[in-house]
Amino acid sequence: MPSRERKAEYFERMKVLLSQFETCLIVGIDNVTSGQLAKIRKDLRPYDAVCLMGKNTLMRKVIAKFMEENPEHSIGALSEYLVGNCGLVFVKGQLDKVRSIIKENVKPAPAKAGAVAPKDVVVPPGPTGCDPGQTSFFQTLNVPTKIVKGQIEIVSELKLISAGEKVGASEAGLLTKLNIHPFEYGVKFFQVYMDGSIFDAAVLDISEDDIRAKFIAGTRFLASFSLGVGIPTAASLPHSLGRVVRQMLAISAITSYSFKYSEPWDKLFNLSPEEIAAMAAASGGGGGGGGGAGAAAAEPEKKKEEEAEIDVGGGDLFGGGGG
Repeated sequence: MPSRERKAEYFERMKVLLSQFETCLIVGIDNVTSGQLAKIRKDLRPYDAVCLMGKNTLMRKVIAKFMEENPEHSIGALSEYLVGNCGLVFVKGQLDKVRSIIKENVKPAPAKAGAVAPKDVVVPPGPTGCDPGQTSFFQTLNVPTKIVKGQIEIVSELKLISAGEKVGASEAGLLTKLNIHPFEYGVKFFQVYMDGSIFDAAVLDISEDDIRAKFIAGTRFLASFSLGVGIPTAASLPHSLGRVVRQMLAISAITSYSFKYSEPWDKLFNLSPEEIAAMAAASGGGGGGGGGAGAAAAEPEKKKEEEAEIDVGGGDLFGGGGG
């Protein structure tokens, strides 16, 4: 198919997607293979999601043309985020499922010379399978080695590359010899277009539990602030009412004055010391047989201490020694 016809077909396809879908993910595809993208497209089909890739200039032209035909639409702001090696994933529903499918499609990759390391690369200790004639290669990279059973063995763990550094030819060669694929590449999420708004994709990681925890923390702060400055609010009102009720119950207990809401407490306030002790013993007795045994063991000890105190006192009184 000629290039002009392919562009026209791409224009029409993207315009249809822009008109049909209200949610769109802007994704980065650096170091992502065509095989990975093909698998992602296949896995997304059952969920009514479409993965669209293309040149940024071409996608901007389609969006500009679409905005000319639909000036009331808000998707025009999408153009400024089409930077670098990126693409679009159009979603109608089950956004979380679509994201999980894309996240799972990660492929291990070797370290190529000149690439920037996304994370630290550590070479583990152990046999390398290399013959002793290659010792000089390991010495060049300051890798601690020894010869064991006719092959080179790495003595201790070595941090070969730090995150953010460029991979050198020697480091890439060593990792290839050891058959180590230290990096993993997959589609990254940049922004989300949803219902006319564009926001960072990290917002999608916020769960309902996170929102609930933030709301509770904010409510507690507002309540404590309101109580501190003496300004009542909806957040502080339950605490203020609880404090008033406690003060009223305390006054009722001291003055023996009863009112409607203190009636359930009157019986407790009028208990005798013996009844209170019995209640305490009953509540403490639930600890099992160990508590009774401990009390029984403590009783003779107490008696011994009392006897010892009496003996010492008698000796001092009549001038006797510590008999």
